[in-house]
Amino acid sequence: MSAQPLTYESVLELIRENSREMREEHREFRRSLKEQGAEFDRRMEEQRAEYTREKKKRDAELARIEKETNRKIGDLTGSIGRMVEHMIGERIVEKFQALGYGVTRPVLRNHSFENTKLWIKGEFDLTLVDSDIIILIEVKTTLKTSNVRKHIKKIEEYRRHIDAVGFTQPPFSTRLLPSTRFIGAVAGAVATDEAKQFAHEKGLYTIVQSGEAVEIVQTPEGFKAKEW
Repeated sequence: MSAQPLTYESVLELIRENSREMREEHREFRRSLKEQGAEFDRRMEEQRAEYTREKKKRDAELARIEKETNRKIGDLTGSIGRMVEHMIGERIVEKFQALGYGVTRPVLRNHSFENTKLWIKGEFDLTLVDSDIIILIEVKTTLKTSNVRKHIKKIEEYRRHIDAVGFTQPPFSTRLLPSTRFIGAVAGAVATDEAKQFAHEKGLYTIVQSGEAVEIVQTPEGFKAKEW
């Protein structure tokens, strides 16, 4: 059978048919894009909702941890404060006098120093003062070996500071003598055996809480307090 010759009307009909198919494909494509967009929006909304829920949970947990941390810090601060009060109330000066030290002056609390030229500064929880001997005391809730090391370093820096300023009077009411000696002591509501042994090895006294009182731990035979 021979092919029908193309006429203007047949060509026009083919163009119209192709146009209808293209429009249908375009409508289908747009419908598909719209559905995909809606699905994408739905998933994004779910993810945002999940993120919001997780963020609220994390924020609540962080707030709980911060509150608990602040409470523990408050407890530690209170424990140190109570121990310092015990040490003052128990007349720690007399306990050191019983060991042969001539400290007679009141206890200085939160005794700080700073030397900008030497780039050093520090603070001692308690200081027992006399013109010839000064006892520098560090107080911790739990006394560890690392605390003893840090206290020794701080005493060394304080010695450098005093030598540099020429024994000026602050924070003491009388001028220090060139012969003034510094010795160290560490105190803890709880003290590890290692910390007490290390302190004694380094020539520091150890003070511990015993019930409602405080006491100086008996030093080992041959103990000699280090002087700075």
